[in-house]
Amino acid sequence: MQEKPVPGTGGDIYIPANKRSGNESIVYFTRDLSARGLLKAFDRVSSNLTGKIGVKLHTGEPHGPNIIPRPWVRNLINKRLEGANIIETNTFYEGDRDTTEKHLKTVRINGWTFCPVDIMDAEGTAWLPVEGGKWFDRMSVGKNLLNYDSMLALTHFKGHVCGGFGGSNKNIGIGCADGKVGKCMIHSTPGQDDPWDIVEEEFMEKMTESTKATIDHFGKKVSYINVMRNMSVSCDCEGVMAEPVVTPNVGILASLDIVAIDQACVDILYAMKKHERHAMQERIESRHGLRQLSYMNELGMGNTRYVMIDLDNGGERMYPKDAVYNLKPFGSK
Repeated sequence: MQEKPVPGTGGDIYIPANKRSGNESIVYFTRDLSARGLLKAFDRVSSNLTGKIGVKLHTGEPHGPNIIPRPWVRNLINKRLEGANIIETNTFYEGDRDTTEKHLKTVRINGWTFCPVDIMDAEGTAWLPVEGGKWFDRMSVGKNLLNYDSMLALTHFKGHVCGGFGGSNKNIGIGCADGKVGKCMIHSTPGQDDPWDIVEEEFMEKMTESTKATIDHFGKKVSYINVMRNMSVSCDCEGVMAEPVVTPNVGILASLDIVAIDQACVDILYAMKKHERHAMQERIESRHGLRQLSYMNELGMGNTRYVMIDLDNGGERMYPKDAVYNLKPFGSK
């Protein structure tokens, strides 16, 4: 078992933008938290999505209060992604989504009834190679993932009890791994009796290697959208038991770079006033969640440096702090 990292040496340390190096990617931003805003963000990152498209989003536990609003997603699919499927996998933990039958019932309860929802491990699993990983050389995913040509990772950005935060990396790394084999590989330490016995940074790295297997499979045919709304420190997998939301709503981000978009969301959080960011910052750092970003960067999955483009103001270049200075709803005076 890997030794627990010493605090201050790993994923609990935030690295500010002026301390990062490397190339810059583009991240688009709108404060417009609405179906219109989602279309605006999508249109900037949609050109690489061709063929049969899977929309990977967290459909949530029954009656989950914080998931991306269904009308927004319905509008997106009807207007831009006709013929696309929502794609999910069953859970590793016991509950309302650990079998396909229960999962589909939960999908209906939560209103995801306007397009097909493909539980990708319903009929088995498939192995994808992990290039350059230190934990895995392959990852088990839902078999039906191989039926898709492109993927849109449509992510509700929030906290996470294990990962610190749940962005595009968590949405794909956990969300495409199948419920019994892949997710067990990510959450477990070999030789331990407890399948949930894993230290923080090992978990971040294993989850990231799972993500890499999936996005390498799709190549450049992946786009990322993160919705910074109703950001509890709890993941949507906690459903109605999620902790109350105490972090301000921000907006919607879009990119073709998974590292840049998750980094930008974290930067926006760290640019907030202390009382606004405290709960999320504590959740991220106490779980060493920032290791997600540094390990994605080490694996060559993207850039921690980026240019943020303000879609509300003629495409002006902006900085994360600019996104949080005006937290009023889009269009308000």
